[in-house]
Amino acid sequence: MFGRRSTGGSDTPAPGSGVDLSADDPAARRRLADGVHTSARWTLRLLIIAAGLWVLAQLFAWLWPILLPVLLALVLSSVLWPPVRWMRRKLPPALAAALGLIGLFALIAAAIWLIVPVVTAQAQPLANQASAGLASLQTWLSEPPFNLDDKGLGDLISQATSYLQDNAQTIATTALTSLAAIGSLLVTVVLALILTFFMLKDGPKFLPWLERWVGVRTGYHLDEVAGRVWSALAQYIWSQAAVAAVDGIFIGLGVFLLGVPLALPIGVITFLGGFIPIVGAFVAGGVAVLVALVSNGVWTAFFVLLVVLAVQQIEGNVLQPILVGKTLKLNAAVVIAGVTAGGSLFGIIGAFLAVPVIATSIVIAQYLRSQVVDEAPPPVGTLDPDEAPDDQPALDASPTGEQAREAASSHDG
Repeated sequence: MFGRRSTGGSDTPAPGSGVDLSADDPAARRRLADGVHTSARWTLRLLIIAAGLWVLAQLFAWLWPILLPVLLALVLSSVLWPPVRWMRRKLPPALAAALGLIGLFALIAAAIWLIVPVVTAQAQPLANQASAGLASLQTWLSEPPFNLDDKGLGDLISQATSYLQDNAQTIATTALTSLAAIGSLLVTVVLALILTFFMLKDGPKFLPWLERWVGVRTGYHLDEVAGRVWSALAQYIWSQAAVAAVDGIFIGLGVFLLGVPLALPIGVITFLGGFIPIVGAFVAGGVAVLVALVSNGVWTAFFVLLVVLAVQQIEGNVLQPILVGKTLKLNAAVVIAGVTAGGSLFGIIGAFLAVPVIATSIVIAQYLRSQVVDEAPPPVGTLDPDEAPDDQPALDASPTGEQAREAASSHDG
């Protein structure tokens, strides 16, 4: 008797009878519609974000020949700026910048001067040891657990030879492409050095010049972002250099104590590989183990591997968190993904620049978020009078002392 009558004259089923009432419930229909609309809105937003990221990636790839020397110049400038800034106190900016670049060239020349004689002197003994090392490797592979006999090893060598013969054209094409890439790299390096000189010479004048073009308010934000990016980039480069130096010294020392040739070049390769996080350390360690295997045999290579792993554990658990971790606070997964993406898209240079680019992007994103969330206006005095909001007067619009006294006297009157 209390049931609602339908248009057909039958009673509406009571709640709990197993019949779905959502079709006749306006609130349920409204919730369903709201859910569909919310899902559609978020789907559209995600599609727009994905499309924007794709366009940004295409634009970045298109502008890469221009961006690469600029990024390299920024990295070099962040490394050379501390000594150049010290020299600018006594010398003209152009001379200080030139001396900074000359010092960089001198360091590179000294490293080459130290490495080349060692490699030249040990090349022939290493080649002689390679035969004995390969024989030792063959003996090791013929024992358990591999149990490869001479026929099996011969088949492997035949397969490798056939692969080289079948892909000779591809290998030759790759070599020619590599030569073209080397030429392009030389042009990029020259442009990066020229840009580095002007950044060191005129860098402090750039932001004031830009501020005159974009306005004081926008210039304030650009100055703040540039300062934070520069600080993070410089701290990362110097922190990573310290970590790479520790890796190179200890791995080179371990290789030397084990009697492996080319200890100094291995240490330098390890140092350079340290600037490519995670990936570079494994590649440099692989070079050290390979040289030990060819020259001294399996067991020496095994001990070199232990040295490399021990140094990398100290780096990953002690040095990286203390030096680099406090600077960038990047998750290891983000670093690996960035290095992988940079290496696959732009080669070794992309892998090297991946972490600085990620760090720069994070610094910019954090600043933008702070401006959106906090909505903090620039300090008083940094705004143009015409650009100042109502609740934030600019310095030029503030009353002078005489105006303040006149206002106070009129108020008292």
